[in-house]
Amino acid sequence: METQRQKKIAGVLQKDLADILQRTAMDAGLKGTIISVSKVAVTSDLSIAKVYVSIFPTEKAGKIMEELKENPAPVKHELAQRTRHQLRRTPELLFFLDDSLEYIDRIEKSLKKGDNPIENPDLLPRRKKS
Repeated sequence: METQRQKKIAGVLQKDLADILQRTAMDAGLKGTIISVSKVAVTSDLSIAKVYVSIFPTEKAGKIMEELKENPAPVKHELAQRTRHQLRRTPELLFFLDDSLEYIDRIEKSLKKGDNPIENPDLLPRRKKS
């Protein structure tokens, strides 16, 4: 059960992280790449934040996620600068790829083709739980 404080902090982190990640993508020369933060979940002790990131186009998602997971320090530093008046300590950031938009897109495409994934579940690959 998420407390009001967790929800409030998650909202602040989500807004700031979306801005930071989009700006970082632009600075890295990834024009036309949209990075959005679909959800942030903060642990009860506020020490860890799970950040679910959605990346479009999806071809660049692997490279961007790898970079975020290997080197989260610049993002965390920028976040700490922005939230220094709201948070005493910046939580540890764990990044996860949110592929729900891509999954929905595949469902829509298969329905338009006349294939029914409900009748034939093998049309769509299984999603991994995170």
